[in-house]
Amino acid sequence: MNLNAGRWCAADDRDLVSDERLSTAVTIVENFNPNENAQRQSQQTVLDFAARHQDALQRSCVAGHFTGSSWVVNHSGTQGLVLLHSKVDRWLQPGGHADGNGCLGSVALREATEETGIAGLEIWSDPIDIDVHLFVNRSASEPSHLHLDVRYLVKAPPEAIVRGNEESQALKWVKEEELTDSELSLDESTQRLARCGFALADQVLG
Repeated sequence: MNLNAGRWCAADDRDLVSDERLSTAVTIVENFNPNENAQRQSQQTVLDFAARHQDALQRSCVAGHFTGSSWVVNHSGTQGLVLLHSKVDRWLQPGGHADGNGCLGSVALREATEETGIAGLEIWSDPIDIDVHLFVNRSASEPSHLHLDVRYLVKAPPEAIVRGNEESQALKWVKEEELTDSELSLDESTQRLARCGFALADQVLG
């Protein structure tokens, strides 16, 4: 991970301006430097999918679409925030649909702000993980589809207040050693994201 290229960005940063071009999202994925084989495979899957689906930024692309999510850490980088997601009844990181915005960092920061309720969040400009997974809505209000998830590190300000919203049943700060806690049952990709997030936080916040 090239730390020289990355920097912290606030919501009003020029690099987080909404961009409706699919090519913007594709460039972000192309420039990602994978550290693990799972990331490399996901990166290629996303690029192949985007090449076949010019509407991949939109939810109307029923086969799948881009999402942006994040590992939110406290100001010291020692804890990360997970949400008990209402739709799937699982502990996950904050995230959501691109909805036409190819600036995926902007998407991830918007979703983190909405889902945690924390004011003043900042995002590391370069993604830290890419994952492709099948989204299965237990309420069956929409068909199962792929999420092409580009993931970032987000840091909270000192003494952040977590409020959450209707999309989650609960929110919880966890330490790295708690990632394998059976009560959380974090899936492999969420644990990978968390490890990547903690590793970067240790370098830029430690």
